[in-house]
Amino acid sequence: MASTVNKVILIGNLGDDVKMHYFDGGNSIGRFPIATSENYTNKQTGEKITTTDWHNIVVRNKLAEICEKYLSKGDKVYVEGKLKNRQWEQDGVKRYSTEVHVHEMTFLTTKKSLDSANNSKQNQQSAAKPTSVASEKNDDLPF
Repeated sequence: MASTVNKVILIGNLGDDVKMHYFDGGNSIGRFPIATSENYTNKQTGEKITTTDWHNIVVRNKLAEICEKYLSKGDKVYVEGKLKNRQWEQDGVKRYSTEVHVHEMTFLTTKKSLDSANNSKQNQQSAAKPTSVASEKNDDLPF
Protein backbone atom coordinates (compact mmCIF):
# COMPACT_ATOMS: atom_id res chain seq x y z
CA MET A 1 0.00 0.00 0.00
CA ALA A 2 1.22 3.49 -0.81
CA SER A 3 2.35 5.62 2.08
CA THR A 4 0.83 8.79 0.60
CA VAL A 5 -2.06 9.65 -1.68
CA ASN A 6 -2.56 12.72 -3.86
CA LYS A 7 -5.99 12.34 -5.46
CA VAL A 8 -8.68 14.90 -6.22
CA ILE A 9 -12.24 14.25 -7.41
CA LEU A 10 -14.41 17.23 -8.35
CA ILE A 11 -17.78 17.78 -9.98
CA GLY A 12 -18.30 21.36 -11.03
CA ASN A 13 -19.11 23.88 -13.74
CA LEU A 14 -16.62 25.52 -16.07
CA GLY A 15 -16.09 29.17 -15.24
CA ASP A 16 -14.56 29.94 -18.63
CA ASP A 17 -13.75 28.35 -21.98
CA VAL A 18 -10.67 26.13 -22.29
CA LYS A 19 -7.49 28.15 -22.96
CA MET A 20 -5.02 26.15 -25.04
CA HIS A 21 -1.22 26.40 -25.23
CA TYR A 22 0.68 24.48 -27.92
CA PHE A 23 4.34 23.49 -27.74
CA ASP A 24 7.00 22.27 -30.16
CA GLY A 25 6.76 18.53 -30.68
CA GLY A 26 2.95 18.49 -30.76
CA ASN A 27 2.30 18.64 -27.01
CA SER A 28 -0.45 20.88 -25.65
CA ILE A 29 -1.93 22.05 -22.36
CA GLY A 30 -5.46 23.24 -21.71
CA ARG A 31 -6.41 25.30 -18.67
CA PHE A 32 -9.79 26.31 -17.31
CA PRO A 33 -11.41 27.04 -13.95
CA ILE A 34 -14.27 25.04 -12.48
CA ALA A 35 -16.53 26.07 -9.64
CA THR A 36 -17.86 23.79 -6.93
CA SER A 37 -20.64 25.05 -4.68
CA GLU A 38 -21.93 24.12 -1.27
CA ASN A 39 -25.42 25.06 -0.07
CA TYR A 40 -26.44 25.22 3.57
CA THR A 41 -28.88 27.00 5.84
CA ASN A 42 -27.63 29.27 8.62
CA LYS A 43 -29.19 27.81 11.77
CA GLN A 44 -29.40 31.16 13.54
CA THR A 45 -30.97 33.24 10.76
CA GLY A 46 -32.55 30.56 8.57
CA GLU A 47 -30.88 32.17 5.56
CA LYS A 48 -29.83 29.89 2.70
CA ILE A 49 -26.14 30.37 1.94
CA THR A 50 -24.12 29.22 -1.07
CA THR A 51 -20.35 29.18 -0.99
CA THR A 52 -18.36 28.67 -4.18
CA ASP A 53 -14.77 27.46 -4.50
CA TRP A 54 -12.75 27.87 -7.69
CA HIS A 55 -10.27 25.27 -8.90
CA ASN A 56 -7.60 25.66 -11.62
CA ILE A 57 -7.80 22.65 -13.95
CA VAL A 58 -4.96 21.50 -16.23
CA VAL A 59 -5.39 18.90 -18.99
CA ARG A 60 -2.71 17.71 -21.41
CA ASN A 61 -2.37 16.64 -25.03
CA LYS A 62 -5.30 14.61 -26.44
CA LEU A 63 -7.55 15.25 -23.42
CA ALA A 64 -6.87 18.98 -23.76
CA GLU A 65 -7.85 18.93 -27.42
CA ILE A 66 -11.07 17.04 -26.64
CA CYS A 67 -11.92 19.54 -23.90
CA GLU A 68 -11.29 22.46 -26.23
CA LYS A 69 -13.57 20.93 -28.87
CA TYR A 70 -16.54 19.99 -26.67
CA LEU A 71 -16.50 22.12 -23.51
CA SER A 72 -17.57 25.70 -22.98
CA LYS A 73 -18.32 27.99 -20.07
CA GLY A 74 -21.09 26.63 -17.82
CA ASP A 75 -20.69 22.94 -18.71
CA LYS A 76 -20.70 20.43 -15.85
CA VAL A 77 -17.77 18.00 -15.60
CA TYR A 78 -16.42 15.24 -13.39
CA VAL A 79 -12.63 15.36 -13.03
CA GLU A 80 -10.09 13.11 -11.34
CA GLY A 81 -6.49 14.10 -10.90
CA LYS A 82 -3.82 15.20 -8.49
CA LEU A 83 -2.83 18.50 -6.89
CA LYS A 84 0.26 20.29 -8.13
CA ASN A 85 1.68 23.49 -6.68
CA ARG A 86 3.50 25.99 -8.90
CA GLN A 87 5.51 29.04 -7.99
CA TRP A 88 7.04 31.76 -10.14
CA GLU A 89 8.30 35.28 -9.81
CA GLN A 90 6.54 38.19 -11.47
CA ASP A 91 7.81 41.76 -11.10
CA GLY A 92 9.93 40.69 -8.14
CA VAL A 93 6.95 39.14 -6.33
CA LYS A 94 6.69 35.41 -5.71
CA ARG A 95 3.38 33.98 -6.96
CA TYR A 96 1.84 30.63 -6.07
CA SER A 97 -0.86 28.53 -7.68
CA THR A 98 -2.45 25.20 -6.85
CA GLU A 99 -3.73 23.25 -9.85
CA VAL A 100 -5.58 20.01 -10.42
CA HIS A 101 -3.73 18.01 -13.09
CA VAL A 102 -6.48 15.85 -14.57
CA HIS A 103 -5.96 12.32 -15.84
CA GLU A 104 -9.63 11.28 -16.09
CA MET A 105 -12.67 13.33 -17.04
CA THR A 106 -16.36 12.79 -17.80
CA PHE A 107 -18.55 15.42 -19.44
CA LEU A 108 -21.80 15.46 -17.46
CA THR A 109 -23.61 18.20 -19.38
CA THR A 110 -22.39 20.28 -22.27
CA LYS A 111 -24.22 23.23 -23.76
CA LYS A 112 -23.56 21.86 -27.24
CA SER A 113 -25.27 18.55 -26.40
CA LEU A 114 -28.13 20.33 -24.63
CA ASP A 115 -28.62 22.66 -27.61
CA SER A 116 -28.66 19.77 -30.09
CA ALA A 117 -31.03 17.79 -27.83
CA ASN A 118 -33.39 20.78 -27.58
CA ASN A 119 -33.25 21.36 -31.36
CA SER A 120 -34.03 17.72 -32.14
CA LYS A 121 -36.82 17.73 -29.56
CA GLN A 122 -38.33 20.86 -31.13
CA ASN A 123 -38.01 19.34 -34.60
CA GLN A 124 -39.79 16.18 -33.42
CA GLN A 125 -42.58 18.20 -31.83
CA SER A 126 -43.07 20.39 -34.90
CA ALA A 127 -43.06 17.33 -37.17
CA ALA A 128 -45.64 15.60 -34.98
CA LYS A 129 -48.00 18.61 -34.92
CA PRO A 130 -50.24 19.07 -37.94
CA THR A 131 -50.09 22.63 -39.15
CA SER A 132 -53.34 24.53 -39.12
CA VAL A 133 -52.52 26.17 -42.46
CA ALA A 134 -52.43 22.83 -44.30
CA SER A 135 -55.76 21.69 -42.87
CA GLU A 136 -57.48 24.99 -43.78
CA LYS A 137 -56.36 24.85 -47.42
CA ASN A 138 -57.39 21.23 -47.97
CA ASP A 139 -61.00 21.08 -46.87
CA ASP A 140 -61.63 17.88 -48.91
CA LEU A 141 -59.37 15.78 -46.71
CA PRO A 142 -61.27 12.88 -45.10
CA PHE A 143 -59.78 13.44 -41.64
